[in-house]
Amino acid sequence: MTTQLMLMREGFAHLAAEPDLSDLRLHCREMLFDYNNLLRPSEKAKKTALIKKILGKTGQTIKVNSPFFCDYGFQIEVGENFFANAGCTMLDTGGIRIGDNVLFGPNVSLYTVDHPLDVSLRNESWEHGRKIIIGNNVWVGGSVTILAGITIGDNTVIGAGAVVTKDIPANSLAVGNPCRVLREITDADRQFYLTTYMKND
Repeated sequence: MTTQLMLMREGFAHLAAEPDLSDLRLHCREMLFDYNNLLRPSEKAKKTALIKKILGKTGQTIKVNSPFFCDYGFQIEVGENFFANAGCTMLDTGGIRIGDNVLFGPNVSLYTVDHPLDVSLRNESWEHGRKIIIGNNVWVGGSVTILAGITIGDNTVIGAGAVVTKDIPANSLAVGNPCRVLREITDADRQFYLTTYMKND
């Protein structure tokens, strides 16, 4: 028998209010309550263990500042050395895959869930998900929103406040609403940082 969970995981339309999905979201919210409200910042080992339990797959090193929110958790995969600042929201119905050395500023939001434009279908609570994929060595600035189905390439920087509605290629500096590629990131950016911000005795 095809369940709503099976439909969701295969990317088909499903009814999120059905018990097999609503129970999973409740279980996730219970763990998130403990993560966000009961564990103290100094309880680093316990927080790391719990976030690894919430998420589907992680690297060895992970740091997610509270509060953190997601729908299911097991639909999220993050690579090694992932960091998310406070207020991160991942609506992971469609699945989220994040590479190594990815940095999120505060209040970053990833929305993989989509709803029908047709009002009658939407009122029946149908929805579907489209996966978000973020490559390696990506910095996503504060208050960025990434919409369903988006791929962001390796080594890219998304400027604060951007709304990402289309795929962003690797090695790009992208900004704005809607987000657009401003230019390629080159070795000149490294040299500028070294000469401008690094102290040389």
